[in-house]
Amino acid sequence: MLENTSATVVLKKGRAKSIKNYHPWVYSGAIDRVEGDYQPGDIVRVVSYDGNFQAKGFINPKSQLFVRVLTFTDEPIDATFFEQRLHAALKQRQRLLPARTNAFRVVNSDADRLSGLIVDYYNGIVVLQINSLGMDRLRDVVVAAVRRILEPSGILERSESPSRKDEGLTSRKEVVWGTVPDRHVIEENGVQFWVDLQEGQKTGFFLDQRENRQRIGQLASRHKRLLNLFSYSGGFSVYAALAGIPTISVDISEPALALARENFKLNGLDPNRHQFVVANVFDFLRQTEERYDFAVLDPPAFIKKKRHVAQGTRGYKDINLSTLKKMEPGGVLLSCSCSHYLDWSLFQKVLFAAAQDAGRQVQIIGRFGQPHDHPVSIFHPEGEYLKAFLLQVLEPME
Repeated sequence: MLENTSATVVLKKGRAKSIKNYHPWVYSGAIDRVEGDYQPGDIVRVVSYDGNFQAKGFINPKSQLFVRVLTFTDEPIDATFFEQRLHAALKQRQRLLPARTNAFRVVNSDADRLSGLIVDYYNGIVVLQINSLGMDRLRDVVVAAVRRILEPSGILERSESPSRKDEGLTSRKEVVWGTVPDRHVIEENGVQFWVDLQEGQKTGFFLDQRENRQRIGQLASRHKRLLNLFSYSGGFSVYAALAGIPTISVDISEPALALARENFKLNGLDPNRHQFVVANVFDFLRQTEERYDFAVLDPPAFIKKKRHVAQGTRGYKDINLSTLKKMEPGGVLLSCSCSHYLDWSLFQKVLFAAAQDAGRQVQIIGRFGQPHDHPVSIFHPEGEYLKAFLLQVLEPME
């Protein structure tokens, strides 16, 4: 058993509604008391004020998330529990995984009832990200479960998220089992990519944009060229180039664009027929005088904390405004946000303000969220972060 059976978290009177609705986070303000001895990160029982069982989860009094729920059932939590959760998550992905795809997210934290754990699979290599104290303490159990269920040739931990600080943890990056190369080839929808496992963004690649990359590839042949802003390793550009149109990839990172060139070569494309611009995207848009009929805008998260919402929304407005001004009449723009705190409604208001200031008529022709391997629990809307609007940018306002 991995539980602390001598400690119990007691909720305040009338504060069990959220947990009865299967929300996996119990905030410190809902806690009446903790009975018994415990260590931060222990798995403990949670009961209502009148003593009725509610859940079991990781306790961490140093975090605003006092308890991260693992189960709402009074069941034993042991090594088998974690293997079963991992196996169930894998089977769910395998049922829906597109053909010729060997890179995907296996565990998406609370949505898969494994709070604080990310497991990404890259063609035989697993990259872990651990973001909660309780899961960090069970690292060996997690690694053993991953080895048994996924049978990888190597496991890399990249627990570098800023959220670890809120849990009292420091960053960690190391190979925890087997052999992990610096770079590794994956396939998605029949398209191949080099992934920088050790130094790349997130866990190496933006797996969550798989479906949007495919959409851009499907739309590309109807356009003259693609402007890919914040292009990273060129994922959207490769799909568009495979459809036969020239591309311009803009990113501030020279190593990222070097990897993008390699990704073009990997797919039989000549990178010399495409443009790779090392630049700050804001500066690029201010300086270019060209107009574009097809563009992708996929910036980093401008809002990482709730207190950053006002400043971050200004950043999203400014970058969308600058991009809209550069679009030809009839052009199509995929505008993305990976900020949890920028919800659908607020994002649409940002785009409204940007279109208004740009003096352009804009139509929403598509809305796209996270793919199936990045699920969102209906009981935990906080797990939704990726939003993308497909926009048609029409002529200037009269």
